[in-house]
Amino acid sequence: MSLVLDTSVALGWYFEDERTPALDGLLDRVVEAGAVVPGLWRLEIANGLQSALRRKRIDAAFRDAAIGHLTHLPIAVDPDTAANAWAATLHLADRHGLTLYDAAYLELARRRGLPLATLDGQLRQAAKAQGIVVLG
Repeated sequence: MSLVLDTSVALGWYFEDERTPALDGLLDRVVEAGAVVPGLWRLEIANGLQSALRRKRIDAAFRDAAIGHLTHLPIAVDPDTAANAWAATLHLADRHGLTLYDAAYLELARRRGLPLATLDGQLRQAAKAQGIVVLG
């Protein structure tokens, strides 16, 4: 695994107005070397796409195609997200003023010693404060 992949980056791959060369480079990196995500990632991806569907930004076929594409990428779901939720993740959320959802990405990157790919400003700042390399 080459990095921890935040939902903000993965969703950015599917919206033309959000795509950048940097995001395309991260997609290439994930294709080549894989990524790891916390246990809540699939729910966050589905929620982000479902929200875009409700706002009529995409249609159901696009949502389903995006999910199908993500399913075929070498993205591993971390089996220990829940085990860390009430300890390390909660403490990181407190320390950096993050939601528990965002803190799960930070905890995973710290635990695995991997860079964190995110577009979330507050999460980026927290990761840098933890000495984690930030991509995106």
